[in-house]
Amino acid sequence: MMGRARFASLLLAVLGVGSFLRAEESGTTLDSEIRRASREAPLSLQFQGNLSAEFADWQKKFSGRLKALLGPTDPPPAWTTAGAAPVELPECWRWEYRLEAKGFPALPLYLLVPKGMKPGEKRPAVLCVHGHGLFGSDPVVGRTDLPGVIAAIGAANYDYGLAFVKRGYVVAAPCLIPFGQRSEAGKDPASDPCAVALVRLQALGRLPISENLRDLRWSLSFLQSRAEVDGDLLGCAGLSYGGRMTMLVTAVDDRIRVAAVSGALNLLQERILGAYSCGSQIIPGLLQIGDFSDIGCLIAPRPCVWEIGSEDQLIRQPWDGMFRGSLERAYLASGHPESLRFDQFQGGHQWHGTVAYQVFDAILRPPTDPAP
Repeated sequence: MMGRARFASLLLAVLGVGSFLRAEESGTTLDSEIRRASREAPLSLQFQGNLSAEFADWQKKFSGRLKALLGPTDPPPAWTTAGAAPVELPECWRWEYRLEAKGFPALPLYLLVPKGMKPGEKRPAVLCVHGHGLFGSDPVVGRTDLPGVIAAIGAANYDYGLAFVKRGYVVAAPCLIPFGQRSEAGKDPASDPCAVALVRLQALGRLPISENLRDLRWSLSFLQSRAEVDGDLLGCAGLSYGGRMTMLVTAVDDRIRVAAVSGALNLLQERILGAYSCGSQIIPGLLQIGDFSDIGCLIAPRPCVWEIGSEDQLIRQPWDGMFRGSLERAYLASGHPESLRFDQFQGGHQWHGTVAYQVFDAILRPPTDPAP
């Protein structure tokens, strides 16, 4: 069977990219070297089997190597919570909290709790993860009272946190770095905050993606600490970079029962060939062992919905097919191919939710649980 590294090299040649790359490779530019190295990336631990035992062994091995590349991502075992009085909205109560622990950067997050809960009642909860942008998690929770948020919501159907709480879920929506209130990007519009964060944190022996993974795991612990939450019934959903981080935290943390990854069916091997690569998604050394698709395979056999907009310019053929093929092989080997769902909808780089809401309800709500 042809390995994906060899397939990618042949594919680029077939697409007409090869002649351009060969012309560049006659020189000594860094870009040409990166393109060559990308085509020849080892991807040495990609799953190639089809048996359940093979897959279980692969998951253990790949997960261990991935965690070593990421470094420490455990959330603090104890923290304090600071916040103001909740805001009453038509469908829920909204808190703004700040989680603080010695030796960790403070984590701001929203908590949405649906109205009408009975004393002592516990609900399933969803961790909703935002994508790139100056607003952080503000659009996710529907902060239409803030400048610019209405347009952001309209462009990407971005208020999925509010949509989940309307369906009766408790929702946590943390602000990740380097976005929203955790960014100074607006002071220098010419800079790329993701690239700057990657360079500066690496100098300290840290990674933006690992910092955010820790904060998402911290948010899960926060949800489990809440009296309103059934800590055994947790889901995670996100768009764009939020989709990438939903994939990663679900792969690493098995407290998540079901996930929805939107607008993120693309590969690192693909993305570093382009003019821009997001520093917040870089895991140094990942392409030595695999790619984003292999991280997605760690989610199996848990249910996961992958949303793909027909006009999403960030999800491109044939890379999306390669990603999808890896997932299908993994879920088939896991014995639960039905747990893998694709929601291919008419639209662009935006949240959809049509399939995701149904799957979340089926997994996180017992059959006797009445609809909210």
